[in-house]
Amino acid sequence: MSTVDFTPLTMNDIDTIACVGIGTIGGGWAAYFLAQGYRVKAWDPSPDAESKLRRLIDAAWPALTRLGLAPHASKDNFTVHSDLAEAVAGVGFVQESAPEILELKRSLLAQIDSVTAQDVVIASSTSGYGMTEMATEAVNQARLVVGHPFNPPYLIPLVEVVGGENTSTEAVKWAAAWYEHIGKSVITMDREVPGFIANRLQEALWREALHMIDNGEATVEQLDLAITDGPGLRWPIQGPMLTFHLAGGEGGMAHMLDHFGPSLKSPWTRLDAPELTPGLRDAVIAGCDEEVAGRSFLELVAERDEAIIAIRNAIAALKAARR
Repeated sequence: MSTVDFTPLTMNDIDTIACVGIGTIGGGWAAYFLAQGYRVKAWDPSPDAESKLRRLIDAAWPALTRLGLAPHASKDNFTVHSDLAEAVAGVGFVQESAPEILELKRSLLAQIDSVTAQDVVIASSTSGYGMTEMATEAVNQARLVVGHPFNPPYLIPLVEVVGGENTSTEAVKWAAAWYEHIGKSVITMDREVPGFIANRLQEALWREALHMIDNGEATVEQLDLAITDGPGLRWPIQGPMLTFHLAGGEGGMAHMLDHFGPSLKSPWTRLDAPELTPGLRDAVIAGCDEEVAGRSFLELVAERDEAIIAIRNAIAALKAARR
C-alpha cells in the first residue's frame, strides 16, 4: 500500500451511495445500503436494470426487516441511471460490483475514478482480483480498495478489505471503518492474496469435495451432511483454528500440533500441506492465544456448546415448520 496523501469524506456526512453494477451482488449491496437508511444511486448498462433491481430489493427486504431497519430506511429510496457521471454525482461512497472480467474491471474503475469526487473512496466487490491488477488504468489509484462481500451481501456480514500497491493506507483504514460503521464484520488484510481469505478456504473444501465425487468416494448428499451436521455446526462461533485449539484439550493448539502435526503429511486430501516448521507452529499457537484473549478451556467449551445447541434448535425448528 501507498503513503500517498488521501483525505476521505467524514462518514457521518454521507447520505447517498452509488452502486455500480447491480447484478446479484450489486443488487444485494443496494438493498443493504437502503436498509441502513442511505439513498442509493445505481448504474448498470442492462436495459431492464431498474426492474431487475426492484425485484432484488423486494426479495431481500423481508430478511432485512427481520434483522432491523435503520430509522427512515426505505426500499424505494433509489434511482437507476444510464449515465455513470450522473450516478456518482453527490455520493459519499462507491461500491463497484461488475462481472469478474479483468479488462472490464480495469476500464470501469478508471471511468468511475474519472467522474467521482476526489475525496470519495471507491471499493470493488471483486471475488478474486487484486486491486493492483485492477487499478492499472485509473489516475487516482490511492482511493481504490477491495471491499469483497459474501453472497448475499445483505445477509452475510463479512467484508474483506485490502488495498493495492498504490492504494493509500488511509483509504484502506477508512474503508474498513466505513463497513464497520454500517454494520459489517471486517477483515482488513495485511497484503493482497488471490481469492482473499474466505474464498481460498471455501475453494479448498469445494475442490476436495469434487475430487471425492469424481473418485466415487462420497455422494453430494453425504458431502453436504458431513458439513451441516459436522464441523459446520462449530464454525459459526469458533472457526477452524479455534476448533482445533479446543481439540487439543487443556493443552490447546500446542498439544494439537505436536500430537497431530505428523498427520499433515497423511494423504487425507489432495492438497499439499505446508511443512510444520517451528516458525509456523509458533505463529499458529500465538494466533490462537491472541484470539482466545484469556478465556479458559472450559469457558470456550461452554461458549461452543451453547452456540451449537442454539443452532441445532433453530435448524430443527425450521425443518419442523416445513413439514
